[in-house]
Amino acid sequence: MVRLCIIYDKIRFEEKALLKKINEKGYLPNFVDGKTLVFDSSSRKTDFDFGDIVLQREISHHRGLYITSCLEFLGFKVINNFSVIEICGNKLLTSLALTRDNVPTPKTSFAFSSESAIQLMEKLGYPLVVKPIVGSWGRGVYLIKDKSAAELLIDSREEIGNMFSRIYYVQEQIDRPPRDIRCIVVGDRIVASVYRFAPDNKWITNVASGGRTELVPMNSELEEITFKAASSVGDGILGIDLMEDPKRGYLVHEINNTVEFRGASAVSHHDIAGSMIDYLVKECRR
Repeated sequence: MVRLCIIYDKIRFEEKALLKKINEKGYLPNFVDGKTLVFDSSSRKTDFDFGDIVLQREISHHRGLYITSCLEFLGFKVINNFSVIEICGNKLLTSLALTRDNVPTPKTSFAFSSESAIQLMEKLGYPLVVKPIVGSWGRGVYLIKDKSAAELLIDSREEIGNMFSRIYYVQEQIDRPPRDIRCIVVGDRIVASVYRFAPDNKWITNVASGGRTELVPMNSELEEITFKAASSVGDGILGIDLMEDPKRGYLVHEINNTVEFRGASAVSHHDIAGSMIDYLVKECRR
């Protein structure tokens, strides 16, 4: 019988939904808290009992990345793999991958010191969006409207002492509706596509920040750009986030590696968790 392992650090709606589907489909679940794992340089695959395939659901980007590295070194198949996690968990790498493959994306610039960052923002002109290169749920994302706001942000980032805080990811503000689009890709299928609307008096659309969801009518243009974006980072189970530009159409602005689907599940007609389990079983039998 197929045994499916899920590495997690917090049991959320998604992990509960996945466990339910594993049981309903008659497979064996193995849930492992990533914080409890210990490897060493002499570890062997036979030292561990993870199962036939591993689904990486760590919230912490770096913990998930390096656990996956260890698992792949030992010979386990992990969804998503190390390369996909590394690219999707770093907005700078994601932007480069999208641009390389001609996927429409907002114009994005990078600076590597406080001095070059302020010069960059002055040159580009305000308003601008500044994001941390590693992070989720809209945390640390700021709409910068003038030089004073830019200087305040830079001062606060310089005090953090984190090496990533000194890498400045600066993106044009898109004149979009008060929503974005989340398309969930599982292998070669789009299993859900929803609008995510910002809550009142906010411009960040994440459901974790209080946003709400509605179904998006799928069309050929949205489907094409979604699959192209997924392919640019390596495929797997992904959340492709897009904005609607009035002149350029759909723009991919982020790709989520450990995709949350509570909001999408509330309105989608598809079995998102079930599709993920079916994909895992298919991949472990390849």
